[in-house]
Amino acid sequence: MSKSRVLCLGEILYDFLADQPGLPLEQVKSWTPYPGGAPANVACGLAKLGTATGFIGCVGEDELGNSLVELLQDIGVDGTGVQRHPTAPTRVVYVVRSEAGDRAFAGFGQYDTSIFADTHLQASKLPVSLFESAEFLVLGTLEMAYPDSRAAIQRALELADQYYLKILLDVNWRPVFWKDPAIAPAVIHDLINHTDFLKLSEEEAEWLFETTDPCVIAHRAGSLEGVLVTRGEKGCSYYLGENEGKLPAFTVEVEDTTGAGDSFVAGILHQFCRRGIQSLRDPKVAHEVVMYASAMGALTATRPGAIAAQPTAAEVEAFLYLQQQPG
Repeated sequence: MSKSRVLCLGEILYDFLADQPGLPLEQVKSWTPYPGGAPANVACGLAKLGTATGFIGCVGEDELGNSLVELLQDIGVDGTGVQRHPTAPTRVVYVVRSEAGDRAFAGFGQYDTSIFADTHLQASKLPVSLFESAEFLVLGTLEMAYPDSRAAIQRALELADQYYLKILLDVNWRPVFWKDPAIAPAVIHDLINHTDFLKLSEEEAEWLFETTDPCVIAHRAGSLEGVLVTRGEKGCSYYLGENEGKLPAFTVEVEDTTGAGDSFVAGILHQFCRRGIQSLRDPKVAHEVVMYASAMGALTATRPGAIAAQPTAAEVEAFLYLQQQPG
């Protein structure tokens, strides 16, 4: 396996999607399990596009953990950084869906959120060799809610600094994972101080910066080279290479939005690796990079599941080609 250009650190889990859209948790009759977890989604999306990627996280010594490790291997993601916990279970999240395909987290079954294996990622076991050859590190904020995994992220930041990796943070705010959500903004802002590229939803931008303008966010944060604000069906806006822009969303038939934002991030990083960050100074390139990412996200929303729904590079390119045809 070739050396990973992108490392994705955080949770890998099973989303149990409600088979009956439009019903609350207690009325759902059956569920279908889909592999997920934002950083794992990004890693798998990148591998499907052809960018060498490694995943760092922790799963249980259970059947779900075994199947997730096998999945990474089958897709072509380097699993050298996967740790196994002897007693903590692999995380499961129950997800209900609206009639329109929008999803909402509905709980963890009989478990408390802090007992899952991903919260026990050990800083001392991070493989330094992965960082020596990588170019990008992808992080979320979920694992900042737990002491062990927060320490692992701090160690990863040190290694990223030592080996000159660029850091992309996808805020991916989920208050259900935090025992005290009130402490989260300060923790997340501190993480942003170590970040080069920031991806937020419209709601997250308002929450953290009281604006959805990517250029304003970049200048307020000070250290950011790029900011991407996604707005779901309303499209996205961006600040990349000192270029600003907005793109409408592609019109597709939505089946399930789970993982669409993670596929967007995968599309962005795939283009960063293919074109090089310096190319973003060309406004045309910056626009094309975000358009590619938007297509990746849109196509993921047309099928159920996160990883299962991700398109290949050929599918993204064919989709973009058809979008440019008259009529």
